[in-house]
Amino acid sequence: QVQLVESGGGLVQPGGSLRLSCAASRTIFGVNFMAWYRQAPGKERELVASITSGDITKYRESVKGRFTISRESAKNMVYLQMNNLKSEDTAVYYCYYFTDIAYWGKGTLVTVSS
Repeated sequence: QVQLVESGGGLVQPGGSLRLSCAASRTIFGVNFMAWYRQAPGKERELVASITSGDITKYRESVKGRFTISRESAKNMVYLQMNNLKSEDTAVYYCYYFTDIAYWGKGTLVTVSS
């Protein structure tokens, strides 16, 4: 069974940066949608950013201009560059791939605190 594994989370001060990565345990063919979601304590999971196989990207309003999603299709990897982090960005971040089925990672914790 294919697993997605996120990395790059951690503790960072407000205004700092982190780069999240997501890798698949084996090649997944036909991935036409990749995304990053996050879930803060006591809140529902929310879509942060997405990218299609045609490299069309979308972002939630609160991260526009600060976060950048990118992918390496040959490696089945997706990234999330997060700059100017704020305390409200604190959450567990999950990667998501979709072909004809959905794949989820187990999450990586991002804590933004001084």
